[in-house]
Amino acid sequence: MISTDTLHFSRFDYDTSDTSDLACGVTVRLRKGAGRELKRGGLWIYDNELDPASLPSEDDASFTNGSIVRVEDFDGWFLGCGFLNMRSTIRIRMLTRHGDGPVSCALLAQRVRDAWAYRRSVIDTSSCRVIFGEADLLPGITIDKYEHYLVVESLALGIDLLKGVILTALIEALQDDGIIVQGIFERSDAKVREKEGLPRVKGFLGHPFDTNISITENGVRYIVDVENGQKTGFFLDQKENRRAIHRICQGARVLDCFTHTGSFALNAALAGASEVTAVDASDLAVEQAQKNAALNGLEDRVHFLCRDVFELLPELAQQGEQYDVVILDPPAFTKSRNSIKAAARGYKEINLRGMKLVRRGGFLVTCSCSHFMDDLLLEQVIAEAARDAHVRLRLVEKRAQAPDHPVLVGAGTSHYLKFYIYQVL
Repeated sequence: MISTDTLHFSRFDYDTSDTSDLACGVTVRLRKGAGRELKRGGLWIYDNELDPASLPSEDDASFTNGSIVRVEDFDGWFLGCGFLNMRSTIRIRMLTRHGDGPVSCALLAQRVRDAWAYRRSVIDTSSCRVIFGEADLLPGITIDKYEHYLVVESLALGIDLLKGVILTALIEALQDDGIIVQGIFERSDAKVREKEGLPRVKGFLGHPFDTNISITENGVRYIVDVENGQKTGFFLDQKENRRAIHRICQGARVLDCFTHTGSFALNAALAGASEVTAVDASDLAVEQAQKNAALNGLEDRVHFLCRDVFELLPELAQQGEQYDVVILDPPAFTKSRNSIKAAARGYKEINLRGMKLVRRGGFLVTCSCSHFMDDLLLEQVIAEAARDAHVRLRLVEKRAQAPDHPVLVGAGTSHYLKFYIYQVL
């Protein structure tokens, strides 16, 4: 067990070897023909997929929202166990499938150990995502590791109740590898928690510490603000994509749009770019990016502008500016199916503007972090932008999120990041 006297995480002191079944006595059934996503390998069951007659009543003493229930198909075939929340459109998030055995602290701890072992085999783990929700069969929770600190985001009621078990298991797994966790910060402040009947929370889990954490990735140093930065403070999912631009940036004139903390810009400069201009609409982001540039001694080669990218790019085109590499890493333009058409227009415009600024033979690096903009639609939008910009594109490389953010086949939301390098001809 963890040394809670040393780590001050006594609230997470769980027996992770406990094999007791955590499921309550409630069994629910799917409607006939329902559960298609589940049967393809996903973990979610929606409110309209359950037989209402099988759901627990308000006066059922054996059930409270977030409890783990047994799930059967319409014909009584046992499908597995998951936590049920009657307040959420995603009624059940599955924890096990038929044959996995009961849900227990020991099972959850093994899931955590498996997740850590996987990361050690595929990526530099100094700073990485160690738990990625559904893709690690722990739906609704993500945990990022920044050196010796953890940042946790819990988005579902059922997993929130199991958060202590998961954190304890992770601390133990890291400790077995000689990594002593120095602090944990919670960033469960996303609005989506309200759909689960949960409050939005942010703060220390255990003793306080300096929330500006120094990390090194691909040879670049950053200060990560885990308290006030976006998401958990840093976009770890682009780690290997940032490294992928190194070979096209040597001696190049680079424009990095939506720079955030300056990560692509600094990688370009470190790779030998002759000049980098980095743009973001946020004063706070630009200030942090400038500090990161100074931290790496790159302030003479990276120049930051606080501007709206959509307004700036046409101005640069009018001025006749040309770049060897243009990087577009915008925030998600859509977070729902209802706004896909508007998002497609946004992606087309930003790519069209970016292409016009790339010299012939130069490179366009373009991304989308929206799950709802699938590969086919995004590639179609980029092709339309190229047509309107009167250029041809040659695909150099197509990538996704880093492997510490794995894609679980059947769980569509786990594949969200699309990353392309094109040569503009």
